[in-house]
Amino acid sequence: MAELIYKRIIADLKQKIFAGDYPELKLPDERTLSSIYGVSRSTIKRSLGRMASDGIIFKKRGAGTFINPLYLKNESVFNYEEGSNLGVTDNFKMDGQKPSIKVLSFEVIKPTHELQRDLFLKSDDFVYKIVRLRLFDEHPFMIETGYIPIKIIPELSHDIIQGSIFNYVQKEHRQAVSKSFLSVFAEPSTARDQQLLKLSEKEPTGIMEGIFFLDNGTPFEFSHMRFHYKYLKFNTFVAVN
Repeated sequence: MAELIYKRIIADLKQKIFAGDYPELKLPDERTLSSIYGVSRSTIKRSLGRMASDGIIFKKRGAGTFINPLYLKNESVFNYEEGSNLGVTDNFKMDGQKPSIKVLSFEVIKPTHELQRDLFLKSDDFVYKIVRLRLFDEHPFMIETGYIPIKIIPELSHDIIQGSIFNYVQKEHRQAVSKSFLSVFAEPSTARDQQLLKLSEKEPTGIMEGIFFLDNGTPFEFSHMRFHYKYLKFNTFVAVN
């Protein structure tokens, strides 16, 4: 329960940060936050400590807790936080941009030997192949091709994949897609990239591909994502000792 509470506090604070609730970029003190959320100061300390380690906030001795302006400026398309459900962030809502999904194809196929290896499947297992175009408002930013074992979500449908599959799994199966192993690189755009992502022949495509895991360690999806290069941005926070 304590684990869930501190994560909910972090999620709520992040939502307020991106909603502009703290225009001075300063959070309330720990005592005030403890009162607002009805929890102990130790829970608030844990929440703020995690946010600080992620580079979202920083503490200035004697002055308080401040929001990292670079975190706001360098918003990333994806939210990859340890222990949370992975997915597209709410960061772009700051500019009033609404994410949407267009399903390009949805079929059941027999996995290749490589997919069998990556998803730990048997030779008689089958997978969903899902191709979707993701957009912010009417601006496409990613072509996503995912492969999910049927045995994990046998009820997957066209209606479900028009929304967040990760959120569906968390809500209906009580499992979070909380870990991933990903490679990020770039290559020349293909004719299909240029058509769907509105790129010119000279503009590159950002690539991210890898395996997503459920929080119980089960490989959930192999995904190949092709980005408009302007959106291929990922942030990290490095502590120098």
